[in-house]
Amino acid sequence: MTVRCGIDNRPALQALRGVRVGLITNHTGLNAFHVPTANALMDGGVRVARLFAPEHGLWGDVADLDRIDDATDPGTGLPVLSLYGRSEEPSIEALRDLDALVFDIQDIGSRYYTFNWTMVKCMGVAAKAGIKFIVLDRPNPITGVYVEGNRSRMEFSSLVGLYPCAARHGMTSGEIALYINGEFAVGADLSVVQLQGWRRRMWFDETGLVFVQPSPNTTGLDMAVLYPGTCLLEGTNLSEGRGTTQPFEVIGAPWLDPLEFAAELNELNLPGVWFRPTYFIPCTSKHVGERCGGVQVHIHDRKALNAFDTGLHMLCVAKRMASEFAWRNDPGGYAIDLLAGTDELRLAIDGGATPPDLTSMWAHELDRFLQGRKKYLLYC
Repeated sequence: MTVRCGIDNRPALQALRGVRVGLITNHTGLNAFHVPTANALMDGGVRVARLFAPEHGLWGDVADLDRIDDATDPGTGLPVLSLYGRSEEPSIEALRDLDALVFDIQDIGSRYYTFNWTMVKCMGVAAKAGIKFIVLDRPNPITGVYVEGNRSRMEFSSLVGLYPCAARHGMTSGEIALYINGEFAVGADLSVVQLQGWRRRMWFDETGLVFVQPSPNTTGLDMAVLYPGTCLLEGTNLSEGRGTTQPFEVIGAPWLDPLEFAAELNELNLPGVWFRPTYFIPCTSKHVGERCGGVQVHIHDRKALNAFDTGLHMLCVAKRMASEFAWRNDPGGYAIDLLAGTDELRLAIDGGATPPDLTSMWAHELDRFLQGRKKYLLYC
């Protein structure tokens, strides 16, 4: 059975007929007939006044961290206001003539992905403007069953973790919206147009839906499954595979011995994965044009895999192996602290802690997240 997304829940959308809305969307916002959400809403009698585009732009063609300018959508002629340019949220003025903000974007199930936090920021502005906020829900592509990693902390709030949340949260965008709105008093007049036919145990390739690449480095389901762990390597001077055909699946650096790295990782017998020694040459991002030694992470059992723990092991092995290993230190501070939502990971690893030490340290906070999210889950 094919899952039906919120945009295809016609009875629920009837209430929007004649309503003047702003639509937060990108190229992943499509209905069952592959019609863009903006066009589908307008064809259904909804008055879409303007579009709002998140990181990577309306068409998903802009690289990570590149700022986006306001534009015009050639498909509808509507103005497109950037939520990843001068500001990460709309102004009150941009909402004054609207009755509601509607959100329809495909997430990939990890805290680090910015789309859900853009949604939450817009919820807050909608609350201040006194207008409704509506989420057209979509599946969590890596299931709603598995939850991994630590619970981030407010003092490290950023667009890769705005509110306390597990690294792999196991929630849909609609559930995240309900959770944040309910637990952190955002105050949005919020409703979720639910999925039909989706079950928490489903992986994206079991939904019958077409996978549209949400961002330039989100290449497929294997990448999304590994991302809660391998994205941590982005906070180091190792390449996380950006600028290759296998981002977040190949990890390495010019000074890393791929045979030794793979052998040490495979000796750990981590569940669900094995590591193949490889070389690659990034064409963008870190180590452009340099031959990097490293590994490709292969999944042989996605149900057994704990991606976050796998990422921790990769960090610890790389740090132990190579004196050249370093944390990426940006003008705003250590990138790993924002990705982890805490400085505990960096400080603990620098102090010789092992992945089991970290997992044990965060167990209580992860349980707190699991308990806190329960009443906001919409699907069985």
